[in-house]
Amino acid sequence: MNFQPSQLYDIAQTVSRNAYAPYSGFKVGAALLTEDGRVYSGVNIENSSYGATICAERTAFVKAISEGEKQFTAIAVYAEGEEAIPCGICRQFMYEFAPEIMVITGTSRDELNVRTLTELLPVGFSLKGGKK
Repeated sequence: MNFQPSQLYDIAQTVSRNAYAPYSGFKVGAALLTEDGRVYSGVNIENSSYGATICAERTAFVKAISEGEKQFTAIAVYAEGEEAIPCGICRQFMYEFAPEIMVITGTSRDELNVRTLTELLPVGFSLKGGKK
């Protein structure tokens, strides 16, 4: 990993300020590291119709993939005051592209947890033979 976990976590914390969370008040930031060392950030964006809400992790992945990235090594997720562990939809979404990605979470940069996605989602769903 080109970045230390705390560096990615700091980026996630900084971008969390840009989150749009008027309903929950739960602002989340994510920083996604590519294999070649680029970082894509994302925030959660809520919507009145709740189902149209997108999490920070998926925002970061969508930005990176739309720019042609396909290889990911780590993602840090931040929310003020508590550990922001990716939800089930985000875990499955990430599994599609990077089942062994390192997921960095914590309550502060000094108290981080680093796990593989497969630790958080031991049996992810995948269609065999799909094109990537």
